[in-house]
Amino acid sequence: MIQVIAIFALGINHKTAPVALREKVAFAPEQVPEALRELTTLTSIANAVVLSTCNRTELYFNGSTAQAEQVIDWLAKFHHVEASELQPHLYLHQDNDAAIHLMQVASGLDSLVLGEPQIFGQVKQAYSQARNAGTINPQFERLFQKTFAVAKQVRTETDIGANAVSVAFAAVSLARQIFGSLSTVKVLLIGAGETIELVARHLQEHGAQQLTVANRTHERAVSLAKQFNAQAITLAQVPSHLAQADIVISSTASTLPIVGKGMVEQALKVRRHKPMFLVDLAVPRDIEPQVGDLEDAYLYTVDDLQTIVAENLNNRQQAAEQAKQMISAGANEFAQWLALQGNVDWVRDYRQGCEQIRAELVAKALNQLATGQDAEKVLTELSHKLSNRLMHSPTKAIRQLLQDQALSQQSLINTLLDL
Repeated sequence: MIQVIAIFALGINHKTAPVALREKVAFAPEQVPEALRELTTLTSIANAVVLSTCNRTELYFNGSTAQAEQVIDWLAKFHHVEASELQPHLYLHQDNDAAIHLMQVASGLDSLVLGEPQIFGQVKQAYSQARNAGTINPQFERLFQKTFAVAKQVRTETDIGANAVSVAFAAVSLARQIFGSLSTVKVLLIGAGETIELVARHLQEHGAQQLTVANRTHERAVSLAKQFNAQAITLAQVPSHLAQADIVISSTASTLPIVGKGMVEQALKVRRHKPMFLVDLAVPRDIEPQVGDLEDAYLYTVDDLQTIVAENLNNRQQAAEQAKQMISAGANEFAQWLALQGNVDWVRDYRQGCEQIRAELVAKALNQLATGQDAEKVLTELSHKLSNRLMHSPTKAIRQLLQDQALSQQSLINTLLDL
């Protein structure tokens, strides 16, 4: 009987666990090689991959159901967390479901932001770390290569990542539509919170090089500016810097507008009415609505961007349905390959069994010849015994198959191996 080794995907993510628990079981990149060594040593699992991001911690491994329980215990002990605290938030996928889950993760379908592209690189990094640690077998090699191929297909043949689905990214996308290249434009960012930091990151990724960060607390402005090689100023300095800005994006917690119509009007005069693109991501507003009435000022509010985001999210969800079909096809192809490998193993084992019978009978015949028995009689006996032994199991299996048309492939194979 051949032992079947299952593929498992075990983990927690933003859907199943709060950030406080996700932080507890996250692996730092430098911890992964040690974790893989310890996991494979303590659980006798030879093949494993650790994927750890801000939104998920997942372990992909080969093993039995009993070993899957061992992995859960190991994960809890490694991070000094009680297994009882971890257990309710875990999910465990097996075989085809595990392959589908991995492909959905790599394609961005399981992300907090649908279709986000960073996860693909993170999955590739996890695979590379496992390969360097020697915990990737041919089965996992095939699984991850198929996953990468499917994820690339999803990226190139659907619109899963084509449109902005966050207001920060939507703001930068609008700026790119208006200015084309962002490499020469000057950007003034008002505020230094998470939203502005995300805007700055998107701007930098799309080529913006001249950023200025304005904030009420100058130290915070300096801290954020250092991350993006930007200039830092205070809110009081905004009026004197406004005329230099081609793009103004604001997101503060101020209860009163920071940028007024008169301030922008004066800046436009200095700019000789060169257009200015302004985005107000704050609630309440940072930029007076009347600024939008100025001829050369193009003002967008968070509500304008939310409408764009909603439309884009709908487009991504439609693309996600296309992606699911590609993932299903990819998982089926991997399952077929896996089944073929199993058949190769079964054929090999059957042939080995036949070889053992041949060697056994030949050794017996040689002993008979050595004792002086008639050669023709020995050879005749050898041929009859060899053919009978080799035909016994296949003949028995064929009879069973004829008697029971519902006989499964696995049952037939096991019968053939029962030599």
